[in-house]
Amino acid sequence: MEIYIGYVFFILLQVCFIAQLYFLFFVQRKFTFFSPNSNNNLGDKPAVSVIICARNEANNLKEYLPFVLEQNYPNFEVIVVNDCSYDRSEEVLRDFELKYPHLKVVKIEEHPRFKTAKKFAATLGIKAAKNEILLFTDADCKPASENWIDLMVANYNNPEVEIVLGFSPYNKYRGFLNALIRYETFQTALNYLSFAISGMPYMGVGRNLSYKKSLFFKGKGFASHMHITSGDDDLFVNQNATKNNTVIEINNNTFTNSEPKRTWLKYWKQKTRHVSASKMYKREHRFKLTLQALSALGFYSFFILSLIFKVAFEAVLAVFVLRFACQLFVFYKPMEKLKNKDLLWWFLILDPFYYIYLIALNIAGIFIKKTIWK
Repeated sequence: MEIYIGYVFFILLQVCFIAQLYFLFFVQRKFTFFSPNSNNNLGDKPAVSVIICARNEANNLKEYLPFVLEQNYPNFEVIVVNDCSYDRSEEVLRDFELKYPHLKVVKIEEHPRFKTAKKFAATLGIKAAKNEILLFTDADCKPASENWIDLMVANYNNPEVEIVLGFSPYNKYRGFLNALIRYETFQTALNYLSFAISGMPYMGVGRNLSYKKSLFFKGKGFASHMHITSGDDDLFVNQNATKNNTVIEINNNTFTNSEPKRTWLKYWKQKTRHVSASKMYKREHRFKLTLQALSALGFYSFFILSLIFKVAFEAVLAVFVLRFACQLFVFYKPMEKLKNKDLLWWFLILDPFYYIYLIALNIAGIFIKKTIWK
């Protein structure tokens, strides 16, 4: 009886392996052949409104905001929404306003009876913007170059484009937590960028995202998911992006580098907030992402179970090695493009841990109903 159970596990291992090959070669592999936009000097340079929502970000604003304000672009404004901050943010922003006339500050006062979420701050920032092209980042993000705005906005030379998805990596530090955070960020980016190339854009990240103001109001903003704290970025993209109106931008000079969480608890809180938004993705997106995650987790689970039941050891090991080789083959170029090639050394440990952590987050998300602004 045990040997039959063992063969069942081996068959399920192969099923999961085939599912993984689909995502590797028919989705993620497309990113390898994608070339960044090279027409950034063509056409007019439209006016741009950069929007940053900040709550208690005085130190980050002081350190990183100048890199946004001093971009090499002829016509842009920067809107910082100071959302109920009780640190020195107001003082820092007041000093910047004296130096930079293209900085506009929108202040939200604390209400005694209810707390505002980031979507409310983002909506006020969008309403305050005087330009059609909106570009979003966070207070703790630093553009990789002074041409960030120029290169991101160049994609609007195509009149059909309404959304531009960028990439925002986390800064590199020592330790396993930092490696996991950067690997999760790489996997997430590889997915949403590859699916966008495949004609099925399903999310973006607010640390580096652009869309048109008219699209925001045409899609009624965040109205359909205002009751969820997170999702000002990914849910908006999920509901408004199409294969024709969405492009990606991965030129290294358009990256916005961000500070990662330094403790497991803070990282856990951050990720559970994001999980709450993914529940509202379109059904097709939820199905494919769930299949991808479950087939990966199933692969590792059935691999271990097949070894325990001692069934076709050589064949089981061969399947595992083949998948590992396929992942390295597919991931190598994207890791190089997204400046994460050092993670290849951690790959064999990070990949199974990443999927276990992902499932744990989704299970926790079932029971977690309330999340925080950030």
